[in-house]
Amino acid sequence: MQVRLDEYLLRYTPLDDSRINIQIGKFGTVVGNWVPRHYSWENPFITAPLPYENLTGISDSMAPDEVDDLLTWGHVGEYATPDYSNNYLRTPIIWGPSYASGVAITGALGKFDYAAEMKNSSLSSRPESWDATQVGFDHPTFSGRLGFHPNEMWNVGVSASAGPYLLPVAAPTLPPGNSIGDYRELLLAQDVSFAWHHFELWAEFFETRFQVPNVGNADTFAYYVEAKYKITPQLFCALRWNQQLYGTVPDDDEQVQWGNDIWRVDAALGYRFNNNIQAKVQHSYNCEDAVYLIGKNLAAVQLTIKF
Repeated sequence: MQVRLDEYLLRYTPLDDSRINIQIGKFGTVVGNWVPRHYSWENPFITAPLPYENLTGISDSMAPDEVDDLLTWGHVGEYATPDYSNNYLRTPIIWGPSYASGVAITGALGKFDYAAEMKNSSLSSRPESWDATQVGFDHPTFSGRLGFHPNEMWNVGVSASAGPYLLPVAAPTLPPGNSIGDYRELLLAQDVSFAWHHFELWAEFFETRFQVPNVGNADTFAYYVEAKYKITPQLFCALRWNQQLYGTVPDDDEQVQWGNDIWRVDAALGYRFNNNIQAKVQHSYNCEDAVYLIGKNLAAVQLTIKF
């Protein structure tokens, strides 16, 4: 038996092996394979993959009165404006590592590993919603992952999540007779990783549906494929392709796309000076089917000191 208490997390391992582990507190989601390596030391890039940071037209603080509102929030087509001041109201399909509060059970059985969690907020929730003191457990989100590790090179998994994405503040904007629990974010994901000598590969695929008040089902598909190559014991390079595609929603007698399709390519170069200091540079180029496109190129530099 082992008990470990971190600043925001309590871990309990009742057995002498890894068959079952229980954790309570604030922790990264069990969905997918990026979160276990999202810290700057393990992540070959400076930024997160596109599915974890690309803002959609979905708002967690209010419901749209009609489809036109959703298209306006997403800056789609004729509803686009150069004013992006509403970005703080918009959410991605997963907000970074999603450090919401809750409880999880994880473990490994031979070549299989499993994880299940209950949290106070959805995967798309913003950081201010992660504290249990801000958002309680009246409308929890349930997520899980099942993984298969056939050998040292391969690891594949499938994840699922379901839970309300609207905050309590949005309740007055909902249709009469409906509650926050009637509108959920539903996500199905697949992930794969491969390692061979100096080469590593990761990929994740997300099929997501938002049940939007006064609109219906808003579907989107996002994925990324990422590769890292260790040139020397200290020098490495990485390349990542990201893309997100949007489905359609009914607007009077026609179907309209509710978001702007986007793709992005990230390239990074990193150097580890020793076991505690690492430097990275990254360039990203993105192309979005938007009338007003901002931030087409991104250049970033990062220095990590571990102690």
